[in-house]
Amino acid sequence: MSDTPALLPVEEARARILGLCTPLPPEWVPVDDALGRALAEDVLARRTLPPWDNSAMDGYAVRTADLLGPLPTRLSVGETVFAGKLPLREVLPGTCARIMTGAPLPSGADAVVMRERTRSVPPEQANDAVNDAVDILEAPGPGQFIRPRGEDAREGDVLLRRGTPLGIPELGLLWAQGMASVPVPRRPRVAVLSTGDELCRVDEPPGGRIVDTNAPALALAVRRAGGVPTLLGIARDTPEAVQEALARTDGFDVVLTSAGVSVGDHDFVKDALEALGVVQHFWRVAIKPGKPLVVGQRGAALFLGLPGNPTSSLVTFELFVRPALRRLLGLEDVEPARVPGRLEGRLAKAPGLAHFVRVTSTWRAGELWVKPLGTQTSGALRSASAASHLLHFPREQSSLTDGSHVELIPLSWVA
Repeated sequence: MSDTPALLPVEEARARILGLCTPLPPEWVPVDDALGRALAEDVLARRTLPPWDNSAMDGYAVRTADLLGPLPTRLSVGETVFAGKLPLREVLPGTCARIMTGAPLPSGADAVVMRERTRSVPPEQANDAVNDAVDILEAPGPGQFIRPRGEDAREGDVLLRRGTPLGIPELGLLWAQGMASVPVPRRPRVAVLSTGDELCRVDEPPGGRIVDTNAPALALAVRRAGGVPTLLGIARDTPEAVQEALARTDGFDVVLTSAGVSVGDHDFVKDALEALGVVQHFWRVAIKPGKPLVVGQRGAALFLGLPGNPTSSLVTFELFVRPALRRLLGLEDVEPARVPGRLEGRLAKAPGLAHFVRVTSTWRAGELWVKPLGTQTSGALRSASAASHLLHFPREQSSLTDGSHVELIPLSWVA
């Protein structure tokens, strides 16, 4: 009898993992170190921005009441206002001010005419009492090309709410308010451990072994997801070695292991976790690649035992670990992004497991078309290096035809 019905669906497995995660304690950090985290508390605006009405264009600040008659209308130019300088004169009837983008609007003006809708008047054609004049070729409406005072923020208002993801525009808002630091959950501290007698470090002679790529690759994925990784090395395939390595994980928020979580004679991770008092919440998920996934917890620390095949470990990181790290960083929307696409070719499988197929992608006629890579072998890193997305082949389906509409997950490991 198949054990497939006992396997957790990917969505339920991810929901259970996220249920074990709460944002980490807050810390004040420099604004540029908060990128990718979420605000730990509301931030109030300290400044009204912009502090005055200002011009959205290079042109002329005018009184619209002066431009109600036939055009063009000739106005005398009282002054030129540059960005970073305050105007010195009021715009009186029959006058205007030459103004640059971002410059404060002079009092009396209620609109800006862009330079392209004007015509310079040669000095010899200007009125005798006027040194500078301009012909206005188009009548603006009140407020045209004016950025109003307080458009971006008003002092005392909530600028950004708790839980807001901090991207580059949000950090710009904070800097504009004169803020040098901001409260955010601290970055997750993540221990990364590889297991297996067949592994060696990249600086060791292989001697019949293979270089461990899982731990350094997972560490890079952790860093890209916003965590702080620590490599614990390689644990040999004995219960004592695995348990000794895992005993060095005190103080970490997340512990990632790769290999040793299946049913082989040398798969000791589950037993070692149990010996260390880790409560195991579930084992094995109905997916390919990545079925042997163990998830447990000791105190607030989350333990995730990932499969040993290199591509399997990266795929399970993408589907389960990355969302958990994002939740620890205080982010609410942590589910993997999904985009629609079309399949070029055909896919078939037995029902029961959800397959996450590595695909390449191209845009054609406004749609994202994807093509499965030639190999889907879990042990081949080439099948991960060329991929741009994971195609979700649902567990209950057995075939996808050419041109099928499919759900795609953009890969965070893509350069």
